[in-house]
Amino acid sequence: MIIIKGGTCVQPDGLRRADVALEGDRIAKIAANIEPGQGDQAVDAAGCWVFPGFIDAHTHLQCWTGMDWTADTFETGTRAAACGGTTTIVDYATQDRGMTLDEALREWHSRADGTCTANYAFHMAIADWSDATRAELPAMREAGITSFKTYFAYDHLRLNDAQTLEVLEALKPLGGVLCVHCENGDLVNELQRRTLARGITGPEGHAISRPPVVEAEAVSRLLYLAHLAGDAPVNVVHLSTKLGLEAVRAARARGQKNIFVETCPQYLVMDETRYLEEGEDGFAGAKYVTSPPLRSAENARALCEAVLGGEVDSIATDHCSFNLHGQKDRVRDDFTRIPNGGPGIEHRPVVMATALGDQLGPAGLCRLLSEGPAKVFGLWPRKGRLAEGADADICVWDPRAAWTITAAGQHQAVDYTPYEGMDVTGLAAWVFINGELAVRDGEPVGSKPGRYVAR
Repeated sequence: MIIIKGGTCVQPDGLRRADVALEGDRIAKIAANIEPGQGDQAVDAAGCWVFPGFIDAHTHLQCWTGMDWTADTFETGTRAAACGGTTTIVDYATQDRGMTLDEALREWHSRADGTCTANYAFHMAIADWSDATRAELPAMREAGITSFKTYFAYDHLRLNDAQTLEVLEALKPLGGVLCVHCENGDLVNELQRRTLARGITGPEGHAISRPPVVEAEAVSRLLYLAHLAGDAPVNVVHLSTKLGLEAVRAARARGQKNIFVETCPQYLVMDETRYLEEGEDGFAGAKYVTSPPLRSAENARALCEAVLGGEVDSIATDHCSFNLHGQKDRVRDDFTRIPNGGPGIEHRPVVMATALGDQLGPAGLCRLLSEGPAKVFGLWPRKGRLAEGADADICVWDPRAAWTITAAGQHQAVDYTPYEGMDVTGLAAWVFINGELAVRDGEPVGSKPGRYVAR
């Protein structure tokens, strides 16, 4: 057995000083004192928090976006995730138009299977809604897919309102939750055209063409559609605005049930002034071209208050990495052609622990980074909690470690980090995945214990 000794366990019912014994791929015992026997390995966790492994429920690894391949593969992305303390990701397998859901799922398995340090599950993004696609949903459920995604933006992916309603109605009896990218695609297209016509072509045009109302309108529309479908479960992904938050609050105030909310660190600790960064070649602002875009400081404050107030169910990354040099900087005279997405899979836990850890405490961090996503996406109670019989996915977190985030020191396969130069506190000192050591002091040990997680 592996025995984690002397740490403070972050459990659903509170903090507890206890030892944790791992046997095989399960937590075998949690007790005040567990003495190692012959052949057991003891890990000194004194002064550390012992968390259930963190879960990042929104990633895009080894993905073709219509413009380029992402910089991170499943191999590099899950290794980087584990180095930050994340033991499970949920990636978006995506059905292109003309493709079946089964074909999409098999393609994503071919990219991920056998390559991963962290565990992986899949959402299924639906871009081609038809009777044939509807007929495939039970098979997806049998394959361990409990969460799906649709888009209100991007012409090659989005569904109309009637189709979205039908998806919601079809998923409800299967116990599925629908994640939705909430931006009004028609408004985005028109505002992009107007912004370019004004001669605004640089990265700052990205935020100008996607104002908060574009998100808020789509959030409100989604929630009304979900209510029309009998309060079908929905997850508002990457919420970025105060207006969108107000739409969620209004629906909850009406008594609507089954509304889940996700936000990302970038919307809590950065703002739209980043688009004006020039860097060495005058184009550094392209690093922050993600959708939705970074917002004003007022929006960031409102979302932080919502996180601290318990209105947000999970914090994910929307990790979709492209290199600044050779990918994002390839087209400089049209912000709409900058590959859209950014990295974050490695640094999510330490950014949140540094930015909001004092207010949230370890229990609050656990709720947002592990327990919340586990409950929303069908991983609970196997994952997301420290308990006897649960999966042996563990992050031993040293809250005393102080260091600085740099691209040169990261494990993500991308040439920048949006958190460059950020002084942070906290480190994944020991990370166990399925009972196997994967990371020591923030560095990978070379193992690849990650498995597909059917839900």
